[in-house]
Amino acid sequence: MTSPRRNLIDTASTRYYHCVARCVRRAWLCGQDHLSGNNYEHRRQWVIDRLQLLVNIFAIEVCAYAIMSNHYHAVLHINTTAAKQWCDPEVLKRWTQLFNGPMLVQRYLAGEKLDDAEQCRVDEYAQLYRERLQDISWFMRCLNEHLAREANQEDGCKGRFWEGRFKSQALLDEAAILTCMAYVDLNPIRAKMADTPETSDYTSIQQRITLLDNNLTDKKTGLLLKPLQCPGQNPGESIPFSRQYYFELVDWSGRILKAGKRGAIPADTPPILTRLGIDEEEWLKTIGWNNRFRRAVGKLAAMKAFAEKQGQQWFQGILACRRLYSSAPL
Repeated sequence: MTSPRRNLIDTASTRYYHCVARCVRRAWLCGQDHLSGNNYEHRRQWVIDRLQLLVNIFAIEVCAYAIMSNHYHAVLHINTTAAKQWCDPEVLKRWTQLFNGPMLVQRYLAGEKLDDAEQCRVDEYAQLYRERLQDISWFMRCLNEHLAREANQEDGCKGRFWEGRFKSQALLDEAAILTCMAYVDLNPIRAKMADTPETSDYTSIQQRITLLDNNLTDKKTGLLLKPLQCPGQNPGESIPFSRQYYFELVDWSGRILKAGKRGAIPADTPPILTRLGIDEEEWLKTIGWNNRFRRAVGKLAAMKAFAEKQGQQWFQGILACRRLYSSAPL
């Protein structure tokens, strides 16, 4: 049974979410349609460009992404701290980059003097838009509606482009965030679209490697990714994994997937798995995802607490999480 989005996105439990949107029927988001012969490869950049625009407006950051042929993945972080620090005029300016807004808001931003009642109404709009700018549903709406319009216009058709509303999974702790990010970054390798992470086009891992190779930072280039932790960096502004360990983990996992040796664990297992108490055998099973999880991912205690908060006794994936994070502290 479908659950209301307000029950799936709970910022009190976590601010990290894995979102997936898939095209309807045989519609193609990107890549080569072998039946029609049409090539939609250029649409991958549409997704990147739109994400770039939205992260500069919303208080939502992209931790990982992969743009596939008929769907895309995005691991998102809700930056509630940033949203609270914005003044009302900044909130209104951000929102009106996407929507015109009421005439009253337009008058206010144009510098017109308002009476007390009008100013009170503008303040209410600012509060409403502040909430929306940290709302994943609004973020995904602004992304998917734009992509659907562009694709339908190019295809010369009307109607649904996405098979339904986007799917989301709550990532309840560090181990879940790491697992999901690596899964997303390895999508092209599992799909045999690339041999290595650095050749996985339109993925966050390729973008991070490019930044490292060019000795650049995300802030200098204005790119969309929330950075991994680096020495001297404020931990609150970055994803809680070191760049070196994350690169090693994705490379290690990708080599095993590519070689088809899912059950063989090399001696040089990346230390980040040990630090987070993740079972190596279960990691290699999980990195394929294969619907092991549905609404949430995390250590057993976090999963049980999230299920209880949602008024449920069980979630799909609790058993897999118990196995995967078997040696992790609860």
